[in-house]
Amino acid sequence: MAHKEATARIKINKLLEEAGWRFFAEGKSPANIQLEPKVALSMQVLDALGENYEKAGKGFIDFLLLNDKGFPFIVLEAKSEDKNPLIGKEQARRYAQQ
Repeated sequence: MAHKEATARIKINKLLEEAGWRFFAEGKSPANIQLEPKVALSMQVLDALGENYEKAGKGFIDFLLLNDKGFPFIVLEAKSEDKNPLIGKEQARRYAQQ
């Protein structure tokens, strides 16, 4: 993991924890963040991503936030500051659809 990416993840982790999300169980409250869960992408979705996207059959969600019943609730995709935020939004949307 590059230094810049590691620094960004530390900032995101801290912001999530400050907002009440948990990486680990605390007392009777279970963890409600999963890191990089694997998502299978269909060929139709890969084709829709275009030629510039890495054509892998599986992708990784950066952060998957779970609701109070432990079901997927929010797909959070982190991107570097030099990338258009809409790239991350569309990637997260496709992961959520899968």
